[in-house]
Amino acid sequence: MAPLTVHHLENSRSQRVLWLLEELEVPYELIRYERDPKTYRAPQKLRKLHPLGKSPVVTDGGEIVLAESGAIVEHLVEHHGQGRLRPEPGTEAHRRYRFWLHYAEGSLMPPLLIRFIFNRLKTAPLPFFLKPVIKGIVSKVDQNYTGPEIVRHVEFIEGELGQHQWFAGDDFSAADVQMSFPLEALAVRGGLSRPHPKIDAFLRRIHARPAYQKALERGGPYELGAG
Repeated sequence: MAPLTVHHLENSRSQRVLWLLEELEVPYELIRYERDPKTYRAPQKLRKLHPLGKSPVVTDGGEIVLAESGAIVEHLVEHHGQGRLRPEPGTEAHRRYRFWLHYAEGSLMPPLLIRFIFNRLKTAPLPFFLKPVIKGIVSKVDQNYTGPEIVRHVEFIEGELGQHQWFAGDDFSAADVQMSFPLEALAVRGGLSRPHPKIDAFLRRIHARPAYQKALERGGPYELGAG
C-alpha cells in the first residue's frame, strides 16, 4: 500500500494535519509547497491533486484523495486513530467533539477570513483617489459586522473553555487540533483585543505538546505557531 502523504502549504491549515499525525504517531510523507509571494495564494500545481488547488490535501493508500481539513481530521481519526483522540460515540463529550470539529471552519473562520482579506485591501496598491474609499469601506465592515462577530465568538469560546480544559471535555481530542488554527490566527492577527485567560492558556497548552513541536519541525515556517 502506498504511504499516507500530506501536501503541506506553508503558513496554512495543513499544519494542524501534521500535528494530528504526530499525536497519533502515524508515519507519513511530507511534500511542501510555498505560497506565491505576491498573491499569497497556493501554487497552481496543487490543482493536479485536487480541482480546488488548496491545501491541505492528503493522499491515503495511493487512491484516496482528501481535501478540507475537517474531513481530513475525521478520516485520520477514524481510519488511523485506533480509538484515540475521539470520545466514545453517544456521549456528551462526543457531541461536543463533533460540534467543535465543524464550528472551527463553519462559524469561526469566515469572519476571521473577511478581516484578513479586508486588511490586505488597505495595503494593496491602488489609485490614490480610491485608497480613502477602500479604507472607509473596510472600517465600516469591521465596525458593523466583522468586529462584533469576532467578539461574540471569542466570548463564547472563552466561556466554554472556562467549563472544560479541552473543547470536548476533560480529555484532549482532535477537536482541539481543529480549533488550533483559528485561535492562533486570532491571537497573532489581533483578534484578541483584551486578555482572554482561558484561550491564552489553551494556546500555551497546545504549543507545549511534544507532538505540536515535532510538527513545527517537520512543517517548516509557521507564523501562527509557538515561537
